This record gives sequence, structure tokens and C-alpha cells, in this order.
Amino acid sequence: MHFKPPMTMMDFFAKSEGIWFIERNVHHFDVVANESGDSNLIVDIIPPDSPKVEEVCALQDIDPKMAQGGASFRWMATTDEKEPNANYAAILIDIPDDETGITGKLIRNKGYVEGIPVIGRYWFGKDGILTINTDYDNNQGQERAWFVTDDFRVRVSTTRMMNGVNLTAYCSERRCVSPEKLEAMLAKHNGR
Repeated sequence: MHFKPPMTMMDFFAKSEGIWFIERNVHHFDVVANESGDSNLIVDIIPPDSPKVEEVCALQDIDPKMAQGGASFRWMATTDEKEPNANYAAILIDIPDDETGITGKLIRNKGYVEGIPVIGRYWFGKDGILTINTDYDNNQGQERAWFVTDDFRVRVSTTRMMNGVNLTAYCSERRCVSPEKLEAMLAKHNGR
């Protein structure tokens, strides 16, 4: 079976829905330092009629009727925690440029690099790689993400300060499969 990557932001969000285990490596250029770690990412879809869409669009004075919907992202150290830390959460709203959905604006209630409301520009390459460019007050960020399979994706990012590239990051992300889905997969495999 041939894998087909998502080519619109809402398809990307839909394919991302669920819990992901992330392994990340970060290289800081302003100091000689590298860091690595593991975390979990929880992604939930936000429908276009959600009050969250109107709330986030209002932060940037954008008509919420232009939105196709969005997604909430919550990061946490492990799934053993009771609730994700609200400081490590963001809502992203999709405002496509046209009906193809290949390019558009990504409205965030809180930026990844600077914790302020921000608008990024996104586009999908023919190969399915999503690129997001975001200009903050003092920084520029670029993130590229793509699915290798339905349950494995990759993200790379750079953050540029006014004096040049400050850090780069590489993340490999694997979908956490529920026990029920795992049982169904096992039953399907055993039935072959």
C-alpha cells in the first residue's frame, strides 16, 4: 500500500490527532551546548465552529469565517502526568489562501519561540513536506514536518535571532497506540 502524505493543514492536523512520543535533539549555536530529551505531544482537532477559533482569530483581528478549523497541541514530559502543563500548550488555526489548502496562514494563540500570539505562513511541497515560517518580535522560526508513515513523522526547526541562527532541533515522533488499537492490529495480523 502506497503512503499518501497530507497536503492541506486540516489533513495534516487530522493525521496528527492523538498522542505522540517525541525524541528531540537541540543544538544551541550561541553557547556550545546540545540537549536531548523525550516528551509526549497530545493533538486534538478543533472544528471551525468552535469558540476557540473565534478567540484565537480575535487576537489577530482576523475574520473567523476564513478559518477551516484548527488543532490544540499540548506537550508534557510523560503520559504519566495527570494533566499537561498549560504553559506548554498552543492552539493553531488554519486560514488557507484558497480552496486548495496548500498554502495559508497559521494563527497561533501562543508562539513556540516567543510566548505571544503570532501568525505564520505555511506551504506544502509536492513531496508532502510542510514548511512553516514565523516572524516574531525578535526572532524568526522555520519548522519543517512530514509523515514517513501514518504513525511516524519528523520535524526539524531553526530559530534565528537578530545575530544569526541560534538553535536547530530535530524531532522524531512516533504515534502512541492505544491498547485497543494494538489488540485490533494483532488480531488482523494473526488472521493473515
